Amino acid sequence: MSRPTIAITMGDASGIGPEVIMKALAQPQVQEMCNPLVVGDAERLRTAGKIVGASLRVDSLDDPAQARFAPDAVQCIDLKLIPADHPFGQVSPISGEGAFRYIERAVRIVEAGQADAICTAPLSKEALHAAGHKYPGHTELLAMLTGTPEVSMMLVSPKLRVIHVTTHVGLIDAIERIEPGLVERVIGRAQDTLVKAGIASPKIGVCAINPHAGENGLFGRGEEAAKIIPAVEACKAKGWNVHGPLPADTLFFLAGRGDYDIVVAMYHDQGHGPIKVLGLEAGVNITVGLPVIRTSVDHGTAFDIAGKGIADERSLIEALRQAVDLAPKRLAAA
Repeated sequence: MSRPTIAITMGDASGIGPEVIMKALAQPQVQEMCNPLVVGDAERLRTAGKIVGASLRVDSLDDPAQARFAPDAVQCIDLKLIPADHPFGQVSPISGEGAFRYIERAVRIVEAGQADAICTAPLSKEALHAAGHKYPGHTELLAMLTGTPEVSMMLVSPKLRVIHVTTHVGLIDAIERIEPGLVERVIGRAQDTLVKAGIASPKIGVCAINPHAGENGLFGRGEEAAKIIPAVEACKAKGWNVHGPLPADTLFFLAGRGDYDIVVAMYHDQGHGPIKVLGLEAGVNITVGLPVIRTSVDHGTAFDIAGKGIADERSLIEALRQAVDLAPKRLAAA
């Protein structure tokens, strides 16, 4: 098999994205497992390389066909959007526009067959909005760019997988949005993803909304019975190994020790909290349901340390590894 080409979007230029990219691509293991093609700004990467002490050359490209992958060089589709003196660590509509344009170009590159998957460095939702792009984050933006009506966010760490029914909405809005059809579709995406990954009959645990799974109506307003149980029963009827709704605190403990292959979380913090407790450096964000493979670091732009050369690249390396594992396999040229 040939090495897959992974389109790496630079994310918010004011954040740590450029630095973690340069640090990650300086690692021989990354160059050995894939052909990394950065979509961003070459001069910003050169600046970040100096900050982190990376000796890599950055080549400015207009088209992926010009890429010449080598261990001592970074291949960059150069959109030339970021001024040379652009500051690190500040919310900026310039960076927000750049983040949008990078992901837009990366999607088109993969759709054209010039790359096999996308791996995204973090963007700033505030900067994205300041640039006029009113999307809650990468997940919703990618759904729009690919014409996908519904996707799910999956977080993966070495000990835990979590897929979300709702993500970037307030808690009250999330509970209102949860309904049996949506829960069933999310469970279905979890089932499909894990079967494709080689788990023949994944054991899926579904979180309740309320403490103690509602305690037979003692807590909440019957959300488990109305919103979750019908979906679980429908999935069981398909022969899937689905359990729930279960109290989230108990379920995450059981999943963490290996009793479940994936947890279905009902809202953002219910799923993100346990993953991040296990360590930001190990977490990977995967958008499930897109026609293109997309993985991401599971941390933000970290404006407070941007430009200081101390950002941790391990989450990006793990996200690249996941992108390689999920990318369509191509036979090596004869």
